[in-house]
Amino acid sequence: MNLLSQLDELYHESKRNRWLRYFAVLCRVALALGFIPSGIVKVMGQRFTALPSNHPLGHYFDALHRTGFYYTFIGVSQLTAALLLLIPRTSLLGAILYLPIILNICVLTYATRFEGTRIATLMLLANLYLLCWDYARLRYVLPLASSSDVGTTPNQKLSGRFPLVFFGCVVAAVVSVIVINQFVYDIRPANSQLECTSGCANNARPEACECFCNCIYNEGNPLTKCLEEYGKRKE
Repeated sequence: MNLLSQLDELYHESKRNRWLRYFAVLCRVALALGFIPSGIVKVMGQRFTALPSNHPLGHYFDALHRTGFYYTFIGVSQLTAALLLLIPRTSLLGAILYLPIILNICVLTYATRFEGTRIATLMLLANLYLLCWDYARLRYVLPLASSSDVGTTPNQKLSGRFPLVFFGCVVAAVVSVIVINQFVYDIRPANSQLECTSGCANNARPEACECFCNCIYNEGNPLTKCLEEYGKRKE
């Protein structure tokens, strides 16, 4: 049995499990709710976040807000992806449209050391799950289809067996994302100057941490420059 045949067998078995179906619906609704508020704000032409302009991500959102109809276009794309996800027949199209948007957001949050990296990462993982859930249809978009018809799931009775291993992996993935994000950076600009300086008490170099916060919020310097100065002060 080749790899594709094994994937087909695993896929059909998973599609017959009602708990995995419930989880797919949960992911679709959660992802849609994650994009609807931010999409509406962009369509209305309002600034997306309350982050100060001197915040690394605030710099980005200020510039993005001034791009005119491009800013509106992003909002429309988010709302379109959310709407498609909520409709069962178009959920795959919604997941495909959702992927480049959430991937960009996820990379952006890590690049700017934003506090929302955990949520963005979990949203990306949920999106990937939905793409795997529609593997039978998605494989025809990718160079994975064979001449045999594997596009439909065999019409068999749904299984009520709870996939303990799968949901154990889900819990492990969520915990891993939270824990790893807690230690991946020794310092972050947080979401405000007060929040940034408050975290300096737990920093190994409180004075260097306070200078970093001042560099970000009072001097308005780029994140890379402030991190460079922070590294020098640590030494």
